[in-house]
Amino acid sequence: MLKRALLTAVLLTTGTTLAACGGSDDTAKDAGASGVDCTYQPDGSQASVKRPSSTAAYDGDVSATLTLDSGAVPLTLHAGDAPCTVNSFASLAKQGYFDGTTCHRLTTDGIFVLQCGDPTGSGSGGPGYAFDDELKGAKALQDDPVGQGAKTYAAGTVAMANAGPNTNGSQFFLVYADSPLPPDYAVFGTMDAAGLQVVKDVAALGTATGESDGAPKQPVTIKGVSVS
Repeated sequence: MLKRALLTAVLLTTGTTLAACGGSDDTAKDAGASGVDCTYQPDGSQASVKRPSSTAAYDGDVSATLTLDSGAVPLTLHAGDAPCTVNSFASLAKQGYFDGTTCHRLTTDGIFVLQCGDPTGSGSGGPGYAFDDELKGAKALQDDPVGQGAKTYAAGTVAMANAGPNTNGSQFFLVYADSPLPPDYAVFGTMDAAGLQVVKDVAALGTATGESDGAPKQPVTIKGVSVS
């Protein structure tokens, strides 16, 4: 079964960051135009939802709300940069895929993210399909002072987690403080200030074990996701 443990920590020259197994090329065709062709391939795991349409349904910025039990997190999804990613996220949201799932991972040192979207809560679950990376937004981020090709995934960024190139599924992460990461994670949205504060409040309580990487001490459940 395809693993989505993703975001494996590795040591860079000045701190800890998250790295995929390797680089990949931008794969979205004509990003920013409606009707972009998308491919969602079965990944060998049990399919739990219908696969999204093979034609991207959104263009430009799209409003969405990720409702956690701790508060609402308004999002702006960037379909211009990541049409197939937004298409998948919206499809899963409309099917109720995220409803009742937990945000299973919090990191609090070097990189600062809350990871969600795995219905199993194990870090290895997904929707039964995978799709290619759309890295236009990631590559456009500012270079991070840590160097070695890292970019600054700024506080408020929403990006896809993965298990290597072109293994996107349903898991995503919410960046609550600036984090140095390689541009291997598809950036597909941003949180507004109020939503970012909701995630910061969860992060401030730390992990259940007190370590820098683990389940949040305050369990976080997604009540629903709406996309305009």
